[in-house]
Amino acid sequence: MNKSIFFDRDNTLIVDVPYLKDPDQVVLMHGARDALARLEAAGYLIFLFTNQSGIGRGYYTEVEANACNDRMIELLGRFKFAEICIAPEHPDAPAVYRKPSPRFILEMVAKYSLDKRQTWMVGDKDIDIEAGKAAGVHTAHIGTQYASVAAFADALLKHEMA
Repeated sequence: MNKSIFFDRDNTLIVDVPYLKDPDQVVLMHGARDALARLEAAGYLIFLFTNQSGIGRGYYTEVEANACNDRMIELLGRFKFAEICIAPEHPDAPAVYRKPSPRFILEMVAKYSLDKRQTWMVGDKDIDIEAGKAAGVHTAHIGTQYASVAAFADALLKHEMA
């Protein structure tokens, strides 16, 4: 069984720009690059799970959203996500993958034989936490429980070493 972490994107890994569609506006949150590298080195499979309602609202395309993700990955250096889920649904549309739906997490748990006892959903919004709880995994709220992804990584890795 594998241990894993699902990360939200905006205001968790990158600075939040409302309806981001320009890759030149992608800026990593302080400490995110190092935190992901340390978590990956500790054996965690890392997933990106992001709601992008701007696609469903017609503000930008999935191609533009992918270009922003590609820029984020470029800034992260050698790090690679195991898988990426962009949930494009409009908030008023029936949710397929849009958080708080746990569908992506549950599909990845099955696909990668993830151990839910060693799996986390990390994000800055209540819907991120709701998705994790609905999937039966641990949750970490950036902004209330932890100041940053780096602080979360520090706490998780310190706990593992204890």
